[in-house]
Amino acid sequence: MTPTRDFKETVIQRVQNDPEFAAALFDEAASLFLNGEPETARLILRDLVNATVGFEKLADETSRPSKSLHRMLSAKGNPTMETLNAIFTVLRQRLKVDIKVHTVPCH
Repeated sequence: MTPTRDFKETVIQRVQNDPEFAAALFDEAASLFLNGEPETARLILRDLVNATVGFEKLADETSRPSKSLHRMLSAKGNPTMETLNAIFTVLRQRLKVDIKVHTVPCH
């Protein structure tokens, strides 16, 4: 059997080596939150945190315990809007991206 790389390792390496991929994941997480899929959004944010800032540094920058952040960014996590804002702010700064939201008519 051919050895394969763990999926999470692949994502981490790609985020660290491809800024456009990292920005696309960040965009996807924001879009998922705004469109009613918070579970998947939290998991993407968790991968981004692991690949960029790390949970210990995120804890320092958001003034929240690392273990709490881990729980919040699990599929069943329940972060407050204030905490999500803090997480998005740290990731925006780390990835050097901004968020622009616009609405489109529903059909």
